[in-house]
Amino acid sequence: MKKTITSTNCGLEETREVDVIVKNELEEYFLNNEKRYISKWWHYFEIYDRYFSQFKNKEIKILEIGIYGGGSLQMWKNYFGENAKIYGIDIRPECKKFEEDGIEIHIGSQDDPVFLNNLMKEIGEVDLIIDDGSHINQHQIASFNMLFPHLKENGFYLCEDVHTSYWPDYGGGLRQPYTFIEETKNVIDKLNYVHANISEDYITNNTYSIHYYDSIVIFEKRKMSPPWSASTGNVDVV
Repeated sequence: MKKTITSTNCGLEETREVDVIVKNELEEYFLNNEKRYISKWWHYFEIYDRYFSQFKNKEIKILEIGIYGGGSLQMWKNYFGENAKIYGIDIRPECKKFEEDGIEIHIGSQDDPVFLNNLMKEIGEVDLIIDDGSHINQHQIASFNMLFPHLKENGFYLCEDVHTSYWPDYGGGLRQPYTFIEETKNVIDKLNYVHANISEDYITNNTYSIHYYDSIVIFEKRKMSPPWSASTGNVDVV
């Protein structure tokens, strides 16, 4: 399928014709979108569909940080169906205009604990959290620490555009401490807390897995208990 798209590389936009193979509804929606503005890396759509397809047509709550042109909120509404309740967060007051049936907009900063705590008291636990906000490392870390406890059991927390962990302008740099990527590497040790002989905390007791992709990190939430091993069968049987 030939499609004319506008792509961004190193901050520069160019319009070109590309060959694309549509593999899911999100890609199809994006390519045929004539509604509000959406800007995504192409490989994101396959990742979204891999984790989010199980929630389609269910009564769920989705929270997206960062609204920009409002198009992704409409995309989620189309993808998840009429039973989904979608909440958007943005620091810009003008984003309120993107509200519509099934989409609710809240104005505030993603690293403001008072704003986020009040918001979660209002809307309750959510099934999916997508951080597409400022991309500033400090903000990504703050949002995760404040919002992960408000994610439902078996939910997913997806932080995208984490390539800014390598960009100095966003507080990043390769293997620099206190970037979002480096913070998530520490969580790997927490998943193995029994074997690493480190103390339990909320993360160890509520994180089943972490998934890494180019520019995306996904946390899968589940109540956890200490791992145990077992053996069956007769070792003398040949």
